[in-house]
Amino acid sequence: MKNFSLWCDFIENSFLDHDFLNLLSLGINGATSNPAIFKNAILNSPIYQSKIAALKGKKAKEIYEELAICDIKKAADKLAPLFYQKNDGFISIEIDPRFYDNTVLSLGEAKKLYTAIAKENVMIKIPATKASYEVMYELMKNGINVNATLIFSQEQNKQCFEALNQGLIEFRKSQAHLKGNLNTPKAVISIFVSRFDRLLNAKAKEQNRIGILNANLAYNYIVSQNEPNIRALFASTGVKGDDLVKDYYIKELLFENSVNTTPLDAIKAFNWEYNFKNPLNDAEIKTQLNQIIAENELKQSYDILLQEGLEQFCIAFEEILKALSDF
Repeated sequence: MKNFSLWCDFIENSFLDHDFLNLLSLGINGATSNPAIFKNAILNSPIYQSKIAALKGKKAKEIYEELAICDIKKAADKLAPLFYQKNDGFISIEIDPRFYDNTVLSLGEAKKLYTAIAKENVMIKIPATKASYEVMYELMKNGINVNATLIFSQEQNKQCFEALNQGLIEFRKSQAHLKGNLNTPKAVISIFVSRFDRLLNAKAKEQNRIGILNANLAYNYIVSQNEPNIRALFASTGVKGDDLVKDYYIKELLFENSVNTTPLDAIKAFNWEYNFKNPLNDAEIKTQLNQIIAENELKQSYDILLQEGLEQFCIAFEEILKALSDF
């Protein structure tokens, strides 16, 4: 089979002991989390209640971190056999989303989480903002795996790649004197897909295509750089509503040397038949985009979607902390 990875965009403590193992047997080879996923798990699953009670007296963020780190460690252990077989096996955890515009706080938080988790197969998730490119560079330089997230524009995509790649170059330089197999850090650039269609479908001449074409364009750039340790990851690939089959964004973005992280209903719908797509070239993509949506509408959507994504994760994080404070 061509090099393609399907990751599970969900995490919850009891899920990791049961259903997640079934998914691994089917072919899932990684997982991702975000503040909204942890909010859903921690506030709605009874398994966390006794753990929260045992941590009473600690600050809300300390409680959250203990719960999240416990789940991430468990996921990392479940995925470790795949990791050591060099079949991905990564789990991602996002830094405090409220630090998105602060380089120093973001870097400190990222290193703190990585040290606390202490698993080789963890990826630290960093939002693609102006303040965060230096964070991505520093993490890769120090041998820490990175998931660059909330990518909407081609400019974000290129900035992420340049930061990650430069960090990777510096890491290799610093390790050049060492012999043996080095654990070279890996990175994914998470290109968000379906949010474009939910925002722009009403203005588009063709439905549910803008996100795919935009992701294809970002994928082309990453692949053209010929750095196998930095891959395109397609995120926000869930379907809202009944107008599309649940695995639509998996099947439409089945590209060689890519990753797709997707929610449970999409995984359940996927039939595990890998009918790979041939990516369109840049000229074809731009022609189609120009036919479907006005250029200014597309450009405006980049900032709108980034701000919405940042706000969504910040709100989810604040809601977790408030609920833990009130427990």
